Amino acid sequence: MATTRTAHTVWEGDLLKGSGAVTFDSSGIGEQPVSWASRAERANGRTSPEELIAAAHSSCFSMALSNGLTTAGNPPTRLVTTANVDFQPGTGITGIHLDVEGTVPGIDADAFHAAAEDAKANCPVSQALAGTTITLSAKLA
Repeated sequence: MATTRTAHTVWEGDLLKGSGAVTFDSSGIGEQPVSWASRAERANGRTSPEELIAAAHSSCFSMALSNGLTTAGNPPTRLVTTANVDFQPGTGITGIHLDVEGTVPGIDADAFHAAAEDAKANCPVSQALAGTTITLSAKLA
């Protein structure tokens, strides 16, 4: 069964001085302020499209890795994934780096790394971002 998730943004003003708020409609978790400065300079309590992509990618990758490890007979106890999305004003998103540390009983470092590479290639967010260079660091805790 397919699902659709929805968010919307209200923006006021021009790019450099304006600001907006992104609202998470599907989950109802509220809204977060967004601005050009929070995207290109310091966050200062506001989010950015790149932070939202990082959140989506780290959670999707973690789910895919958990599923892959479990299917292979090594369910993880814990996965901690960080996604770093690099943004260069005037150029755009220049890369994404995933960093995962896992606690996975009964698996060695090579098998964990292979499972992480598979999750990186096959999680739906990675596939949606296929035009971006995605790198990975994976280690066991």
